[in-house]
Amino acid sequence: MVRRNFRHLDVPDFRLIYKTYIRPYLVFCVQAWSPHFSKDIDVLERVQKAATTNLVPKLRKYSYPKRLKQIGITSLKDRRLRGDMIEVYKLLTGKEKINYEQFFTLADKHYSLRGHDKKLVKERSRLDTRKFFFSQRVVNSWNSLPAEVVNAASANRFKNAYERWCYTDMDDRS
Repeated sequence: MVRRNFRHLDVPDFRLIYKTYIRPYLVFCVQAWSPHFSKDIDVLERVQKAATTNLVPKLRKYSYPKRLKQIGITSLKDRRLRGDMIEVYKLLTGKEKINYEQFFTLADKHYSLRGHDKKLVKERSRLDTRKFFFSQRVVNSWNSLPAEVVNAASANRFKNAYERWCYTDMDDRS
């Protein structure tokens, strides 16, 4: 539908249309169903790749990561991870009406002297399917966050601190 109605877009128009009409379908209910098979991940990412290639012709010459950076959006994988971290934050701080102990076990205070004091214990998984449950897949990423991100006062401050940390971390790797 978007391709039929909008042949060629400039970057700001594409960003608005993408965030309004395309991305909601790609990230719907992603915390409950986070794809872990590469074939499922590739199918979703291919939609975003095609949209950035076909709808913004002046960016075709760039690689996919450079197109994303030019447009000002992230890959769907990064978006899923961001959503997972926000959900963990909300659960651990009581912003959701769910007891976090149904999902997570907090590590003992003496577990690690580095990082933050809300580290999670990763339960042992006998089956592969269990490894990809929400309560298991988020533990390593959550535990790697710095204290200033985890101890944010509100969900919006958490989101901002997380994005600042991600982007400075990505810039350091480049």
